[in-house]
Amino acid sequence: MHLIYQVKYLIKKELLLEWRSKYALNGVLLYVVSTIFVCFLSLISVNPITWNALFWIIMLFASINAVSKSFLQESKGRQLYIYTIASPLALIISKTIYNVLLMMLLTVIALCFYMLVFDYVPEDLGLYIVATLLGSISFSTIFTMVSAISSKAGNGGMLMAILSFPVIIPVLIILIKLTKNAIDGLDRSVSLDEIGLLLVVNVLVMAVSLLLFPYLWRD
Repeated sequence: MHLIYQVKYLIKKELLLEWRSKYALNGVLLYVVSTIFVCFLSLISVNPITWNALFWIIMLFASINAVSKSFLQESKGRQLYIYTIASPLALIISKTIYNVLLMMLLTVIALCFYMLVFDYVPEDLGLYIVATLLGSISFSTIFTMVSAISSKAGNGGMLMAILSFPVIIPVLIILIKLTKNAIDGLDRSVSLDEIGLLLVVNVLVMAVSLLLFPYLWRD
């Protein structure tokens, strides 16, 4: 019960800070909208496979910009203050939940704008939306964990790129295959394996975060 209270408090803190500055949301929205518009001006029309690949490239870099700052932008003073009032488990859970909510919001906005600009809708829009939401959860959990590790080392940005690459590439491959099924309008039972794999990856990454972060936080 005490853990739940701490998580709620820390999520409220993150939302309040974001509401005051709106730095992450506005910055990433500007990046997403401008990138989609540049792609449209350059290509005008694209085939569905290219359309799908472009979307995941845009969302990958958007998630890096939005989520990587979770720990890297925290000052030493703020980290020390949080250390005194909350447990490491509450901190990593609250950061992950906040980043998941942020990325799901950004993903839905980006997908709507992307379909509007290119005037294209996947055959199975419902499955495509489910895939993008699962992708946003995967990006959030992976980059939150890697950001926590990188924040404890020098040159965190470079370390984050090195650590996240082996994990994010398999996730992208699964996501591209899953969304390709949605674009082709295949039966949803065909995509159950990919959905199961994404859920397993999310659970494993979250479990590793919960196991490792308390040791990192003590340093």
